[in-house]
Amino acid sequence: MKLATRSWGEGPRTAVLVHGLMADSRTWRPVATAIADHGYRVVAVDLRGHGASPPAASYGPAELAADLLETLPAGPDLAIGHSLGSAALLLAAPALRCARAVHCDPAWLPRPRDLAALRAVKHSTWRELRAAHPRWHDDCITDEKQALAAWDPQSVTALARLPGLPVRPEVPSLVLLADPSERIPPPAATTLRRRGWQVRTVEGAGHTLHRDDPAGFLHGLRDWL
Repeated sequence: MKLATRSWGEGPRTAVLVHGLMADSRTWRPVATAIADHGYRVVAVDLRGHGASPPAASYGPAELAADLLETLPAGPDLAIGHSLGSAALLLAAPALRCARAVHCDPAWLPRPRDLAALRAVKHSTWRELRAAHPRWHDDCITDEKQALAAWDPQSVTALARLPGLPVRPEVPSLVLLADPSERIPPPAATTLRRRGWQVRTVEGAGHTLHRDDPAGFLHGLRDWL
């Protein structure tokens, strides 16, 4: 599927951004301009069933990865994926031929989830979102409310087909974690380091690192931009 995209900057290098479940390309607004300022043309996708991209019959990470390959420019200098978007990027990275990849609190490991409760988030009010995300800027709350309106809640089925903890990075890769991370607990982080992944933590940040603490997120990317 060809995905809708949003872009920032006109630099000589290319960075591609892949959002997580329920969000869309607007999730990157707190950090996209700063990334572009490092000399990138930044291209962010709306995954299938999110944002301006149409819904689909299936939402497995393999299908999401195929969409990335159909949509994104090949050979980006940097690829960043968050949560479920990181699972898709993990599968797409070798064929995408990215020079470097950053996985932000990645949804790689299956864990018990109440899928009905996740679907119900679609109907959250602005005030409920503000209470759930006290560190986000008001503009991010508004963006999230609009993203939820467009989101296909059936996409939560992707969480039943996550790829698991990867053996080794196919490209030079950084894993940037929340503090604490529910997606990659400490034993898994230790395993990743042993397997050749660089792992860092954004101190005090929740799962959506780039909205909770944009400055901390960008600091976590030091020497990767």
